[in-house]
Amino acid sequence: MTAVEEPVVANVELKTKLKEVFGFGQFRGTQEAVIQNILSGKNTFVIMPTGAGKSLCYQLPALVLPGTAIVISPLIALMKNQVDQLSAFGVNAQVYNSTLTKTEMNRVKKDVISGEVRLLYVAPESLTKDDTIAFLQKATISFVAIDEAHCISEWGHDFRPEYRKIRGIIDNLGGKIPLIALTATATPKVQLDIQKNLHMDDASVFKTSFNRTNLYYEVRAKRNTKKQLIQYVQSHKGKAGIIYCLSRKKVEEVAELLRVNDVRALPYHAGLDPHTRMHNQDAFLSEDCDVIVATIAFGMGIDKPDVRFVIHYDAPKSIEGYYQETGRGGRDGMEGNCLMFYSYDDILKLEKFSKDKPVTERDNARQLLLEMTNYSESAVCRRRQLLHYFGEQLDQDCGFCDNCRHPKDKFEGREHVGLALRAVVQTEARFGLDHIAQVLLGLRNPHIDSYGHDGLPVYGQGKALSG
Repeated sequence: MTAVEEPVVANVELKTKLKEVFGFGQFRGTQEAVIQNILSGKNTFVIMPTGAGKSLCYQLPALVLPGTAIVISPLIALMKNQVDQLSAFGVNAQVYNSTLTKTEMNRVKKDVISGEVRLLYVAPESLTKDDTIAFLQKATISFVAIDEAHCISEWGHDFRPEYRKIRGIIDNLGGKIPLIALTATATPKVQLDIQKNLHMDDASVFKTSFNRTNLYYEVRAKRNTKKQLIQYVQSHKGKAGIIYCLSRKKVEEVAELLRVNDVRALPYHAGLDPHTRMHNQDAFLSEDCDVIVATIAFGMGIDKPDVRFVIHYDAPKSIEGYYQETGRGGRDGMEGNCLMFYSYDDILKLEKFSKDKPVTERDNARQLLLEMTNYSESAVCRRRQLLHYFGEQLDQDCGFCDNCRHPKDKFEGREHVGLALRAVVQTEARFGLDHIAQVLLGLRNPHIDSYGHDGLPVYGQGKALSG
């Protein structure tokens, strides 16, 4: 981490602004150092876990510096939530995206060029348009903040091609504009890719620990899942929770299941009309609804501090996604419970989603799923696994996850693992767990016969170990 030698703005002035506008008495973690770095005009890279206060790192300097800060954000819901919050604080913040009418767009352009707007939230798709670039060239830009910067990296869990065009667009705006890139979920490999793409090798890097000590991690096998879900949610009666499902159809089914079991639950997914989506989000934030059932489209940047549980009804696509989504629990520092229902069938379904993608993208998706499988099926401390994935070491088991609280029975599995690996190699790594198991057990079916797998050296060798 690169320290800022001399405060650009007096610390007392920043703390006054922090209290007057945002209502906070003091900064958290590295927030103040990040803000001073931005105020000094340096490029800044911020890696902070969900709930650690990333947004403040660019919102406060935008109020101090002359001109307008451009905030590039991937989701309309995220922009709306942050602009609503800032407006409530008396800050002139605006969105510029496809939800605006032409009249509204012209008004925003006029206000930005005149210098009235402190923060302008823009979708990356909007940035690529010639008229957007033309109007921003007329504006005084204090800096550009790239939120959810992991979307830049092809190695990340949420790659968006339009994010890789950002550097070129910023260069077209003219002048040397400072950048701040922010993410909650960058592995060391993803971090380097982001810095390279944005030409931010000179950036001051501020990295906060990924350890969310107040979150309890648990993985359960998918058996009687609906019954387990109802019991779990009812044991947290009246508490705020988020349930993630893979499909819109599943979201609707689970929301209805909870409603008929006397839980105030609402769905949230991209298939709902914008009005219903916003209504359901606002109902959750204002406590008119306790549980929101959603696809992963929900939650990015949503500031609800008292979410007491986050449930993954289906396995997530990656460790990064899982970490980011569970991180929406317990943002007030109080206990948050993170439960995942896991089945290898979910992994196979997710693998099918990427089969038509380009080879590099498909291979990356498969690697992310493999990491997710390892995490879900492992008997070691969940927190140690998560932190290790993000390049951080925990000296001892956390004592606050299902594997620490309820250790699984262990057995000497070297022979089993070796046999399974040989089977994967001999079938050319093209088949799922069920097929591998059937080959090892020496079963006969048309699938095995058609591929000639009954003639493999490993065929039937698992019989002796299965007893």
